[in-house]
This record gives sequence, structure tokens and C-alpha cells, in this order.
Amino acid sequence: MSMLADLVEVVIGVDTHTDTHTAALLDTRTGGVLARATVSADPDGYAELVALADGHSGLRAWALEGSGGYGAGLARHLADAGELVVELDRPQRPARRTGAKSDPIDAERAARDALARTRLAQPKTGSQRAALQMRLTARRAAVEASATTQRQLHAMVITAPETVRARFRGQSTRLMLTTATRLRPTTSADVDVFTSLTVLRDLARRVRYLEAEATEHEKAIRAIVRSWRPDLLQLTGVGPIVAATILTSWSHPGRCRNDAAFAMLAGAAPIPASSGKTIRYRLNRSGDRQLNRALHTIVLTRLQHDEHTRAYAERRRTQGKTDREIKRCLKRYVARDLYRRLENPPPPLDAA
Repeated sequence: MSMLADLVEVVIGVDTHTDTHTAALLDTRTGGVLARATVSADPDGYAELVALADGHSGLRAWALEGSGGYGAGLARHLADAGELVVELDRPQRPARRTGAKSDPIDAERAARDALARTRLAQPKTGSQRAALQMRLTARRAAVEASATTQRQLHAMVITAPETVRARFRGQSTRLMLTTATRLRPTTSADVDVFTSLTVLRDLARRVRYLEAEATEHEKAIRAIVRSWRPDLLQLTGVGPIVAATILTSWSHPGRCRNDAAFAMLAGAAPIPASSGKTIRYRLNRSGDRQLNRALHTIVLTRLQHDEHTRAYAERRRTQGKTDREIKRCLKRYVARDLYRRLENPPPPLDAA
């Protein structure tokens, strides 16, 4: 496989931050630094970087660290301009005691790291993917905040005065929320009773608000998925949240070079851990953990509701596989199937 140094003549490494971006231009033939610049993280700064690159002839590529975070704006600007952009994870850095650290050094290091790569990752792109990512992030925050608030409600009920605690004794979480929202504190009660009733009511109202917010996000997510890839929702175990998670990680055709790369991205590729006569594979703990969780949800659903999946699991058990190993095999299969569907979408219904 060709390295990036064989494809372009100039590589621009960019170290991205909130307010500024620092770039270093490297000549791929000599490895020398042609120019350095620090610009503001706004359209004017992006245009300044492109103008700096235009001052050096030859094919070029951009190596961005943090293209999905601090460098998202620059990545979109370069994609709209038709530039070749390479997404970098955190470049290798020397130990802090012996290694230098500065924005120009990090930008140069990003460029040199990209030069040696044979597998070039593309940044995530697309307005629909960006919209799904924002909705998923907001929904996840609402769900987590709701769960935290419910735990606080439980804890405060336990420590509340007996006259308050008696109202909740023996109730499930949902009933406790209903009871708490109906509380009517009165100032005539003791201060500890009045405070307990007020706080429990406020916590319950907060949970209801967060649940409503999460529901609204889910409705919007479903609408985007239906307009983009409705075929995913027809698969067993794939709902709007799972589909959105898959789409945000996959992003667009060609980002993952094959199904093995997609499985590695999802943390579903088996990692060899053999020794001597023992042939085995260990759990892959790398990759996109949200995507891995989505695959896990699909596998669990199919083990419960899909006859073919249950038959496969029974056959593998007779071969001596554990349930954990069977789930890993199924996640790899699901990753392969999803990749092929994503890369080769079905034709629209009106075109059939």
C-alpha cells in the first residue's frame, strides 16, 4: 500500500485548539518544514491557511488532529474546497521529561505522523451525520441526567422524615415519581418536612422534563434516519437510536476501506491471543464504544427474537463456544452485514 508521502508533495499538519489553529507545511521529498503559521479558528483563519498552502506548488494533503472536535470547522471548510484531508488520532508523543511540547511542534509532528501512514482515515462529513451526532449527544446527556436525578430521589426518600418517607414506601421508581410530582409542601409543616417535600417534588419534575427532552430528541432522530437511511430501521434489533449511532460512526461511503476496518472501528474485530497449542481470541476493547454498544444491542435483540440467530447460538454451543464467545462472533457478523448495507444502499422505492 502506498504511503501518503508517495501521493502528495506537501503535507500540512494542523494542531487544533478552541481559538487558534497552528499549521506546519512539510516538503514530502526532503522532510523539511516549508512554513509555519498560527491563525484564528474562524473562516478568515481557514482562508489564511489555504492561502499559505497555495504559495507552495504541488499536490497537497492536510493532516488534522481533532477533526471531529476543535478542528471540525476547518475540516468542513477544507472539504467544501475539495482538499484532501486526513484524520489523525492523537499522534505519538515522546515522554514529557525528554520531549518538547508546543503548538508548532505538535503541528509538525502531526504532518510527519501522516506521512508514514498507509491507511488514511477520512474525517466524518455530512449535514445529516452532524445533525444526528448533536441529537444523540443531547439525548444521551438527558438520559444520564435523568438517571442521576432518579438515584438522588431514591437517596433522599430514604433519609427523609418518616412522615414523608411513608408516602413512598413499597413504591417502584415510576410510582415514586408520580407521588413526588403531586406533593404540595405547606409552610405550616416543620422545616425538615417542608424542605423534603419541596426537594422531592423538584427532583421529580426535573426527571419528567429530562424524559420529555429525551423523547423529543428521539423523535427528531427517527425523522432524520427515515429521510437518510430508512432501510436500516427494517433490520431486526435496529431502532432509531441504534441506527443513528451506526450512521454517525460510518459517516459516508468509502470512509472505512472494508468490512474488517469497520469491525475494527466498532471494536468487534477479534484480537489474536494464541500461544503454543492454544488458539484463542481476546476481547477487543478499542474502537468506537458507542458503535460497539449498538452492535451489542442488535445481537441481544436477535438472540431473543430471531430464530436463525438462536439456532446459530445453539450450534456454536455444541461446538464448545461460551455465550460470550458466541456474542463476539455475532457482533463481527453484524458488523460485516451492516457495512455491506451501508456501502450499497437499496434503490429508492420510486426508482424500483
